[in-house]
Amino acid sequence: MAESNKFKKVGSVFLATSLLAGVLAGCGTGDGKESNSSSGGKSDSDTIKIGANLELSGPVASYGSSIGQGAELAVKEINDAGGIDGKKIELIKVDNKSENAESASQAMKLITQDKVVAMLSPATSGNTIATVQIANENKIPIVGAAATAPNITVNEDGSINEYAFRTCFIDPFQGTVAANFAVDELDAKNVAIFADNASDYAKGLAAAFKETIEEKGGKVVGEEAYVAKDTDFKTTLTRIKASNPDFVFIPGYYEEVGLIIKQARELGIDVPLMGADGWDSPKLVELAGAKALDNTYITNHYSAEDPEEKIQSFVAAFKKEFSDKSPDAFNALGYDSIYFLKDAIERAGSTDGDKIQQALADTKDLTVVTGKFTVDKNHNPVKTATVLEYVDGKQKFNSKVNP
Repeated sequence: MAESNKFKKVGSVFLATSLLAGVLAGCGTGDGKESNSSSGGKSDSDTIKIGANLELSGPVASYGSSIGQGAELAVKEINDAGGIDGKKIELIKVDNKSENAESASQAMKLITQDKVVAMLSPATSGNTIATVQIANENKIPIVGAAATAPNITVNEDGSINEYAFRTCFIDPFQGTVAANFAVDELDAKNVAIFADNASDYAKGLAAAFKETIEEKGGKVVGEEAYVAKDTDFKTTLTRIKASNPDFVFIPGYYEEVGLIIKQARELGIDVPLMGADGWDSPKLVELAGAKALDNTYITNHYSAEDPEEKIQSFVAAFKKEFSDKSPDAFNALGYDSIYFLKDAIERAGSTDGDKIQQALADTKDLTVVTGKFTVDKNHNPVKTATVLEYVDGKQKFNSKVNP
């Protein structure tokens, strides 16, 4: 899940990251090169240390906590089966408090103090971006479970962030899937877009959605914006209603989206509403209300109701571990991210950061809960997307969409 500026201004992030990078430079070998022995990348004789830099508190704690639960289950399964080459995984979870600067600080801690060989990145893209430079400079791979912004792995100049990977698909793919579903399955012709104008996540989804809708002969009859932390959307929603859309696309996070859906229904906007993985939180139902969520859809990474055997085995194991809780997509992505690293470390035959990085890049046809995937040249997984529908406040499996 992408996010760029929701919690801190970009300038403060770069300043904090630069300061941290300067500290890390002091841990080098004296010739300008980083040493794995001082910067992380080594495990003791009994364990392989993997960091998890997550939003365990703050505005998007729901995402980070879910990723952490999925990762914990995967680590337990792997360790119970004998570990990796006889070594047990030690998962070191830290709380970045849903903040960019704290994400960078915790990445430094995991590398320099905890000596991890790899890390799960924060859930949001803004927090992940704050850690990418640190990972690259210290040659410690990071895997984004839910960081969907394209510039996590590929910079604006086209260069690759060599140590950044992900198990989730990227925002443009979600936007395209949503547009295809709106036109092909819901017969949408005149659509409106209501997006958070301060979020790269929302803007990337909206751009891909709009482009695809227009390519398919649809018309965008209304485009409106809101700002994170807004709570009253009725004036803007009234303008959307006046544009008479037959479908509304709302890329954003559950905090605002829940209120938007509730207020939209109160104003009589009864057409289908759709978003992406940023909706995926139990709190969405609390904010919007179960009835208001009827006739809404999201693109997501998996569905607990998908009948595939591997998915149902995961669901059963998760419910056993976490008091019968049905696992959401962030649980599944956290789980898959650990297995992605396990597979790479085993193929690398080493805990050296360079060797793990190369094995991650070479991943082909890895079967995990959220689908079989191959890592492309941009370090992104090529995999299927799932469309979910809300019925009586519960997510229901609708369909799968191939890339």
